[in-house]
Amino acid sequence: MEITMREEGSVAVFNLKGRLDLASGSQLKGEVKKLFEKKLTFVHLNLAEVEFINSSGLGSMVSIMKEIRLIKGRLTLSNLASYVQEIFDITQLSHIFEIFQSEEEALASFQSAVSS
Repeated sequence: MEITMREEGSVAVFNLKGRLDLASGSQLKGEVKKLFEKKLTFVHLNLAEVEFINSSGLGSMVSIMKEIRLIKGRLTLSNLASYVQEIFDITQLSHIFEIFQSEEEALASFQSAVSS
């Protein structure tokens, strides 16, 4: 999996490309944990180019979400391919994660949360 990260204000935006499985999920968890040292607790994952996700990948995402919540942060997802969205729906994870149609909508939600 290819993982790129950039900062948009107070939000760390990750673009993921490829397969989200046990190995890449562990890699992603490691990248997110590095942010906590920099006191970045707002994280957005753009899944537009994720072509495959399995239970290990989902487990990694749940683990990341739990760690972010423990430090009073926030995690959002966007641009889920229909296949990935279907997996989130089947597993009922779509009720737990904040999922947006676009990265722009997700980033705007951080702005409105900060200003309110």
